[in-house]
Amino acid sequence: MTTEDIRTDAEDVRTDSEVLRTDSDRALLPTATPARTRAAVRELLRPQRGLAFAGFGLMVVATAVGLLTQPLLGHIVDVVTERRSPDALTLPVVALAGVALVQGVTTALGMSLVSRLGETALARLRELFVERALSLPLDRIEKAGSGDLNSRVTRDVSRVADAVRGALPELARSALSIVLTLGALALLDWRFLLAALIAVPVQAHTARWYVRNAVPLYAKERIATGTQQQQLLDTIGGARTVRAYRLQKGHTRQVTERSRAAVELTMSGVRLMLRFYSRLHIAEYLGLSAVLVTGFLLVRDGSASVGTATAAALYFHSLFGPVNTALVLLDDAQSATAGLARLVGVVDEPAPVVAGHADDRTTAAGPPSVTLTGVSHAYVAGRPVLHDVDLEIRPKERVALVGTTGAGKTTLAKLVAGLHRPQAGRIDVGGQEPDEAGQLVGLVTQEVHVFAGPLVDDLRLARPDAHIEELQEALETVGALGWAEALPEGLDTVVGDGGHRLTADRAQQLALARLLLADPPVVVLDEATAEAGSSGARQLDEAAEQALRGRTALVVAHRLSQAASADRVVVLSEGRVVENGTHDELLAAWGQYAALWQAWSDSRSADTP
Repeated sequence: MTTEDIRTDAEDVRTDSEVLRTDSDRALLPTATPARTRAAVRELLRPQRGLAFAGFGLMVVATAVGLLTQPLLGHIVDVVTERRSPDALTLPVVALAGVALVQGVTTALGMSLVSRLGETALARLRELFVERALSLPLDRIEKAGSGDLNSRVTRDVSRVADAVRGALPELARSALSIVLTLGALALLDWRFLLAALIAVPVQAHTARWYVRNAVPLYAKERIATGTQQQQLLDTIGGARTVRAYRLQKGHTRQVTERSRAAVELTMSGVRLMLRFYSRLHIAEYLGLSAVLVTGFLLVRDGSASVGTATAAALYFHSLFGPVNTALVLLDDAQSATAGLARLVGVVDEPAPVVAGHADDRTTAAGPPSVTLTGVSHAYVAGRPVLHDVDLEIRPKERVALVGTTGAGKTTLAKLVAGLHRPQAGRIDVGGQEPDEAGQLVGLVTQEVHVFAGPLVDDLRLARPDAHIEELQEALETVGALGWAEALPEGLDTVVGDGGHRLTADRAQQLALARLLLADPPVVVLDEATAEAGSSGARQLDEAAEQALRGRTALVVAHRLSQAASADRVVVLSEGRVVENGTHDELLAAWGQYAALWQAWSDSRSADTP
């Protein structure tokens, strides 16, 4: 093992060990305030006002029609107690059937409209969330930890979706039932309403108590869940180094502690719900007892019939369902509200200012130059990766960036591509900073992603309006048209997860084809052809050659053959530029590049039979 290998592995240990730091070290993504969350909901619902009025209007009609059931049953009781003719039962029984029919139809229509309202708002929220999440600076996500964003994308979105599909329609129907039922009790006799209201103080106190305790509890649970997921991701991602340096106990302890914290918060929620239900049962007992006693007294005094007292008791009993549903849905509502606040917090994150296209000056003058002046950068304070880098890449010039592992090549590539802002110094791309240059800079990395779906859609991500002929031309340029058209369904073949799996070299050809379609004047290739292996290396190098033609390019060279074909070679060592010149000049200088070239050439000779 060389000194460089030891240093690299030590850096891996440091990186993986950083997951052991406390949660306070992470700058979690923001969570919106309750007022801002309510405002965001209003903004989402405002374009759907017509749908909202129609849906809730039908719900009102359905609930009002359903309230005719109790008086009709009370009338049947009066008919029976007064020993009237059986024919007197025909009309109320037919009316009950009509009530059931009308209520069922209007409820179904109203619930469908309310559900559509919720789904439309949820879809818009998802779009805003994804749009803003994708535009967040990479260093902002890294500081928060991928677990925080992952828990929002999965758990929080799922909770909000469940609430929209189940809780929102049921809560709307329950609220209408409660209000209209209390009004119906008042119409029977105002004293029945007073008796029923005895349960309200207990229910209101229970609701306030629950909300007061549930809101902070669910917020803590969300944070604990995100922290737990982050720890799992960090531990699994660094599993190789963890095993190599026998750090399993420390990582296992961290996973256990954070999992235990999440479980304890979940159990606190269960205990809170049990106490919540017990208080609701007390309110039901008090209210029903008061209504029955009131009915007994009114019937004894002749102020009400037995049927009226029966209808009042049935009205109150019918409140059990909607009242309990509304209060129980507070659990889903508070859980969803906590998740919604976390989603709105990301949506409200200020988006970086990005220019959409290169300006006329840049277009007229051709590909711009790239200038780095005094650039320094560090991911962790006190541990700089780049030191005072000065570099100029002239228009249409291709510069190869080489160096040993850990020299800072990828960091420099990310800075030029605009994924990070340098902590010191300035990077100028055609008169703009990289993250403001918009489509001036294109980036292809070693980690190529094939999006799930038809291959033609994957290509059109780079240019949505591209014609099929343009797609075929891009594939032909990078040498991929042959295998693409040979797929089972040609360019319409589904690739990615769940579809036809592409090999590493074909996935990289696809990425280069997307680069051609996007047509940026400045290109950064970060070891974009490193995964091909010896069999596909030459073909990918030729594809990269075609993709870079006529563009200003910075190439992080994995194989030094890429450096040999570049216009100029820049050698990085420990974050500093140590050599700068053409391939022949640096070989003649017998410096670090010459040593790297000698080692690379020897390894290729040893691999050749």
